[in-house]
Amino acid sequence: MAIKITDDCINCDACISECPNTAIYEPDQEYSYADGTKLSGTVKLPSSGDEVDAGEQFEAKSDEFYFIVTDKCTECKGFHDEPQCASVCPVDACVPDNDFKETEEQLMAKKAWLHG
Repeated sequence: MAIKITDDCINCDACISECPNTAIYEPDQEYSYADGTKLSGTVKLPSSGDEVDAGEQFEAKSDEFYFIVTDKCTECKGFHDEPQCASVCPVDACVPDNDFKETEEQLMAKKAWLHG
């Protein structure tokens, strides 16, 4: 499953540089699926199957604390043994998102989708 950042986040910035998928963003920051990935052009999102322009800027998911873009989160599978955001978070605000349960195969397929 993807990781989410709870409202316990203190905006310390520890997690953002640890994410191999550039899935973590600052409060109020717009994001795109192309950020830090090899995605370009029209892509199909893993979670919904919706087609979007990978370079399109989307509205921030939070204006108060850091947030994770679910379709870019692979729980660091294929990079690390555990989610790096959770391992460096000083307040344990990075937790599994029970609304987005994925198998290891799905997470590895998402990694391949993001990075080619």
